[in-house]
Amino acid sequence: MQKIESQILAKIKKAKRGTLFFTNSFLNFGNAKTIQKALERLVNSGEIDRVATGIFTRPQISKKWGKISPKMEDIVAAIARRDKAKIVPTGSYALNRLGLSTQVPMNYVFLTDGAGRMVKVGNFTVKFKKTSPKNVSSVGEISTLVIQALRTIGKDFVTKEEILKIQEILKLEKPTKLEHDIRVAPAWIREIMKPALKQIK
Repeated sequence: MQKIESQILAKIKKAKRGTLFFTNSFLNFGNAKTIQKALERLVNSGEIDRVATGIFTRPQISKKWGKISPKMEDIVAAIARRDKAKIVPTGSYALNRLGLSTQVPMNYVFLTDGAGRMVKVGNFTVKFKKTSPKNVSSVGEISTLVIQALRTIGKDFVTKEEILKIQEILKLEKPTKLEHDIRVAPAWIREIMKPALKQIK
């Protein structure tokens, strides 16, 4: 067990602090049960932190702030890479990321073409909601957030001020990605996005 712990810790320390690891990141050192026990001992000894069930990190340390927890988007992206799945943020999280809402969500919902699941991260809950590939076909980070934010607000409730702000934000998107995402967006959202593309092309 000590040998396995040493191997796991050596692998973690080779990566930069804040890198996320999963239980199955270490299966070449032993079976799943043995790896889980070794990780548990490393958590108890303070060598690593458990971010969520089956997710671990050697946290970054700030002289000013102390231990820095991984960002939610980094955790979600790591889960998506592990599952080889496409994910798209929805709801209040998309609104918050775009600066259209100051509300910090306690529950995060992501559409995915992978398996649906719930993940508990500290006091937060992350839900991966299985959907069709079409609903996760956008490619631009900013334009993807815009599409989902507008879906959350609704066609009949989006204000002129929000539309103008969204169009300004969309100017930061890469033209090729914005052009692609306009094609896959719902018709009413497409009309809001088009002016931004004309201004950056």
